Amino acid sequence: MSALQRFHQAANDTLVKLSEHCLPGAKLALVIYTTGEPERDIVLEDQGLDRNEVVSALRRRGLSIDGDNAYKRDLCDSIVGALASGAQNTNPPPTDHWGQRFWNIGREERSSTEELLKAFIKLAEIARECEQIASNYSGTIDGIFEHGGDDHEDPSCAIFHKLHYAMFDARTAIAKATR
Repeated sequence: MSALQRFHQAANDTLVKLSEHCLPGAKLALVIYTTGEPERDIVLEDQGLDRNEVVSALRRRGLSIDGDNAYKRDLCDSIVGALASGAQNTNPPPTDHWGQRFWNIGREERSSTEELLKAFIKLAEIARECEQIASNYSGTIDGIFEHGGDDHEDPSCAIFHKLHYAMFDARTAIAKATR
């Protein structure tokens, strides 16, 4: 029998002896780890052990969601992936899977964004038309800028100036959102 097998046998025998002294229904688990060497991890579990209850017990004793570990990184990556897949309306999780909630959030956010984008495009079209009308009565943008811009004494010139520069941002935002 190897040293590792002897250790497992001794640890298991000890867990059996300890379990005889536990409250009825209590479960035991032994975890031995070597930092940076996961291949050397040893986990011994009582029969019928619920691993979720083990995590809950550790959380009650101070395990925090704030620390950095691979499980939390993987979980967060899964959530981000579900959000992104929902936004793209692709790769939905199986029915009743916990990721469905995040997939639905991504889908709803995308839908809201699409509605806002449609409304913004319509508003930008109206603003462009208004800019053109104001331009017909205002002369050149350089002349308006030289004579007060937004504060020009002629309201149509001031409106043209505001719309002219607002359209730069609108065109950029629409181009970015529709790529």
